[in-house]
Amino acid sequence: MKTLGLVSRLSVFGFGLTLIACLINPLVAVAHQSCPGHHNHNLHLNTVDLNTGVTLQYAERGHGKGNVVVFLHGYTDSWFSFSSVIENLPGRFHAYAITQRGHGDSDKPEVASEYEIDRFVNDFIAFLDHFRIRRVSLVGHSMGSIIAQRIAMDHPDRIKKLVLIGATADPSTNPELIGLKQYVDTLEDPIDPDFIYNFQASTVYNPLEEEFLNRVVMESQKVPAFVWKAALTGLVNADYVAELPSITAPTLIVWGDKDGLFLMDDQITLEAGISDSTLLVYENAGHGLHWEDPIRFAYDLAAFLFR
Repeated sequence: MKTLGLVSRLSVFGFGLTLIACLINPLVAVAHQSCPGHHNHNLHLNTVDLNTGVTLQYAERGHGKGNVVVFLHGYTDSWFSFSSVIENLPGRFHAYAITQRGHGDSDKPEVASEYEIDRFVNDFIAFLDHFRIRRVSLVGHSMGSIIAQRIAMDHPDRIKKLVLIGATADPSTNPELIGLKQYVDTLEDPIDPDFIYNFQASTVYNPLEEEFLNRVVMESQKVPAFVWKAALTGLVNADYVAELPSITAPTLIVWGDKDGLFLMDDQITLEAGISDSTLLVYENAGHGLHWEDPIRFAYDLAAFLFR
């Protein structure tokens, strides 16, 4: 196990406290800052009917089955979460960004049990089978990283390499998630757009380009209240600490030292539990570090996949 980018001093901002402050204070404007990278010119959007009973939207760039990378977004996000990253990957990669069930323009089953982690896992395997792809490199952010861990544990033969961004192996004891769930359980449609804006803005340390953040918010507005509740319930029921040694794929753990949701202790647990793992720390970056610096993340991702 290796750690890159040692951090001598952590000053972590509380995700839950930030979110609560946003809810009770007037909306704080996010400064305009150019989000580096391209703007989806080479991404193709499509849908696929899976044998799990759902139709999922996905974005795609590239061709072939030799260097396939699949991206799984975080809670209430969509394919758009990885758009700038994919645009900055070398052309040799065939990239897919899946909009998972309940999110974006994908199907939204109306039964709460349809959002247990295993359902997302089954969709991923069905997606690969549909396109007759045997093995892929898998990248997951936040909720997507927890789903990715479960996939790597249950289907090691399908995963070449694993990348976890803003991750934890045990969301079940996370106080910020538990506090968020208490609020989310009160949500009703239509969800206040100011809440969604502040929820997403609180996940980054550096300001995002307003156009990019507004698109992120727009994607989250497509998620109905019952999915906000059901997906978060499925998330906080997960605890994979004891099963981490079963992950055999070479794994890159990427974490921003200003992430107030999943902390350094979570990264140490992941690194200790996954034998072939490397921890890469981004200084002065938050939970959504791939939004804050997509060019750097795309470079680091490609370097890891090329190894």
